[in-house]
Amino acid sequence: MLSCKDVTRLISESMDHSLPLGKRVGVRFHLLICKFCARYERQLLLIRETVRRLVATEDGPGESHGESLSEEAKGRIRKSLATP
Repeated sequence: MLSCKDVTRLISESMDHSLPLGKRVGVRFHLLICKFCARYERQLLLIRETVRRLVATEDGPGESHGESLSEEAKGRIRKSLATP
């Protein structure tokens, strides 16, 4: 059985690439019995979806949605998201 430490690492990895079938099954089984790891996965999915929506709205044609980050801050965020 996978530990919580292993599962959180695998959940994070699964955000970047597909896991092998055996690991996916192990993670899914663990998530059925561990509410903390299941919560961690939901939080990561929420963060990923929020960032995707934010990027999609910023890429829109000249729409202003209130205050915005400076170009320097946007660059730092992009850089940190690009590094593994």
